[in-house]
Amino acid sequence: MKALNENCGIFGVIGHPEAAKMTYLGLYALQHRGQESAGIVTTDGRKMYERKGLGLVSDVFPDERALAPLVGDAAIGHNRYSTTGTTNIINAQPFLIRFRGGYIAAAHNGNLVNAQILRQHMEREGSIFRTSTDTEVIFHLMAHSKYSEIPDMISHALKRVRGAFSLLFLTPEMLVAVKDPHSFRPLVMGKKDGAWFFASETCAFDLIGAEFIRCLEPGEMVVVPAGGEPESLYPWGRIPLEKASGCIFEFIYFSRPDSIVFGAPVDKIRRRMGHQLAREHPVDADVVISVPDSSNTAALGFANESGIPFDLGLIRNHYIGRTFIQPQQKIREFSVRLKFNTVRGVIDGKRVVVVDDSIVRGTTSRQLVRMIREAGAKEVHVRIASPRIVNPCFYGVDTPDKKQLIAANKSIEEIRQFIGADSLGYLSIEGMLSIKGLPKMGFCTACFGTKYPVLIEDEAMKYKME
Repeated sequence: MKALNENCGIFGVIGHPEAAKMTYLGLYALQHRGQESAGIVTTDGRKMYERKGLGLVSDVFPDERALAPLVGDAAIGHNRYSTTGTTNIINAQPFLIRFRGGYIAAAHNGNLVNAQILRQHMEREGSIFRTSTDTEVIFHLMAHSKYSEIPDMISHALKRVRGAFSLLFLTPEMLVAVKDPHSFRPLVMGKKDGAWFFASETCAFDLIGAEFIRCLEPGEMVVVPAGGEPESLYPWGRIPLEKASGCIFEFIYFSRPDSIVFGAPVDKIRRRMGHQLAREHPVDADVVISVPDSSNTAALGFANESGIPFDLGLIRNHYIGRTFIQPQQKIREFSVRLKFNTVRGVIDGKRVVVVDDSIVRGTTSRQLVRMIREAGAKEVHVRIASPRIVNPCFYGVDTPDKKQLIAANKSIEEIRQFIGADSLGYLSIEGMLSIKGLPKMGFCTACFGTKYPVLIEDEAMKYKME
């Protein structure tokens, strides 16, 4: 059930005397978006300072002494899960470089589908790359720009890349936030005590007490000069929301339920997905349980709509990282029993509905169904609060290739038999997109079998960057 590799979390602030601490807290709130590395870059208006490393935010910044050298009133931070580039300290973000435009740092959430093509071309012309990430390509494009102003350089570079990007740039003079014209990944803006904040999700603002102002529009660039007010630029022109391709999985799984992304509260959308799932796939059962934690809200919605009581039948060990964060398949499979345990008193002798957000490879689902049966369940009915995943994602989520996606290679009945469930039902694409309260914008559903919004010229390019 859990096998999608997340994208990344980004956070930025300008105009706050404790910028590093604000960013540290923001990254804590966004820890669920990436657990491989964390980093912060700050500026005092003259110099720039950085600290980054592998591991959780608490590993990289274990105490206040780790933050003390990060002086200044502006900062950007990053939590990473590798969508391109291996797990290596050299790939940890934010990246800080010096080029003809001065010092600049960048934090990226997304994936550029033509990064490898651009990189190969630039290497043939003599460019030298230090990392295996697509983000570094943007810096090289900026360095080759004919423009002299940072916002113009950024615009010039981003018009040459294709794919998903929510980006934060920091220089001694300004902070720049920019979102790709398809609006694949979320990016929100907030304010507190005259300081301006940017983050992947609003839960980061809640922790620091910042006011959520709005979501960035598709293709919008917000430039905040030191001591100044934000100015919005539109390098690709104003793009209607219906032309966007926001990642629907932000509502299904990735974002925290207490966040607002793409202008809507995640909790309400996720709960209504559970309602719709119950309407599409009713079942006679005694108890509804979730696969914690990301499925809790959808399971509550399913229980509410079906009238079947909800209970805690699976307990998650919160001292184990998200299963999908582990890079190796053998660790992922081994850790299922380490991560989850059944509550026999809830399950024994019951007809159980198990609600989860997705099935990717199917191996975790199979082991969980077996565990639930071993705890005494009379029947196990699996309900998935998303459509079948049949295509890999190329826009910032490190999904397996098509050969490893169980729904791309087996029918629903074959999947049911493989995982050992008495019945299996998926939320339909039509039902998902009909959810009341879903933002009036376009969404990317390519992983469910629809057309990719941005042409993928060479699918292998995604894996060549690893």
